[in-house]
Amino acid sequence: MKYLSALLCICLLSISCNSNNVNSENQRSVTETEKPDYAIAIHGGAGTILKANMSDEKEQEYRLALNQALDIGESILKEGGSSLDAIEKTIHFMENSPLFNAGKGAVFTNAGKNELDASIMFGKDQNAGAVGGVTNVKNPISAARAVMEKSSHVLLTGIGAEQFAKEQNLEIVDPSYFYTQRRFESMEKAKARDVMTADEKHGTVGCVALDKNGNIAAGTSTGGMTNKKYNRIGDSPIIGAGTYADNATCAVSATGHGEYFIRYAVAHDIAARMAYGGKSLDEAAREVVMDKLVEKGGTGGVIAMDANGNISMPFNTEGMYRGFAKPGERAIAIYGLD
Repeated sequence: MKYLSALLCICLLSISCNSNNVNSENQRSVTETEKPDYAIAIHGGAGTILKANMSDEKEQEYRLALNQALDIGESILKEGGSSLDAIEKTIHFMENSPLFNAGKGAVFTNAGKNELDASIMFGKDQNAGAVGGVTNVKNPISAARAVMEKSSHVLLTGIGAEQFAKEQNLEIVDPSYFYTQRRFESMEKAKARDVMTADEKHGTVGCVALDKNGNIAAGTSTGGMTNKKYNRIGDSPIIGAGTYADNATCAVSATGHGEYFIRYAVAHDIAARMAYGGKSLDEAAREVVMDKLVEKGGTGGVIAMDANGNISMPFNTEGMYRGFAKPGERAIAIYGLD
């Protein structure tokens, strides 16, 4: 009798274990089915972007540029490229476009110069690199990546950052390369007023991506603030403020009035709310951008992505140039009601 009881217990235990294994397999397959092979999201800055103030031609120009940027990043991810490669090449395109306040389209300082900032971060190991106040590096995002991968530092600025970029054989240009008439006129108007408008405090490009290896990353690049003085540096090259990435939580790239994003460690705060508060990506991003920043008087937005390819792009301004792509999905938007 004891033998039969023991045998029955063993059988029941075996059935239970097999049932649990089946449930585990089903659960894993559902998760894998729902998670995309890759995902990418971009922004081209936030601010007072109103359809009433935008010509049809200019709107189409921006939409085309955003689509082209997504094409570059998505093609890399489709072929199994890394999230870092996708981010760097996508931001290259945006830095080379005069439409955006980064690289070629950078705004002017009060001294009539272009001072560029950028940062990049890898979610797998939280390695990061950044440059600030560079004036002759064609693509600052590449300088930021070089700092991350080829130095023992996180942030280099000014002449030192430029020297390092040259030693890494990055493309160095004459500072006049960054001159655009539109940005120069904006600087002159700002100097005449001696008061910055909200839009003159904004302007950035950014990208977050998930690759086939499950790694997320974030990158941000900017020309900074129109008419800025004293070598001011904003949030874009500050890890935890304008850029952050951790596979355990999310990747974030921010755009807006940088001083607020620095004070409230916006990018890291979103990740922290997920890690310590159990918030979803969208809950965390919206709480920070739509509640905390608004309460403090900060304006701007973020693009954020978690390791499951979920995307959130909240902003508290009238508009934000933005877009995302996943297998079989793509969207481009500019205005608040898009």
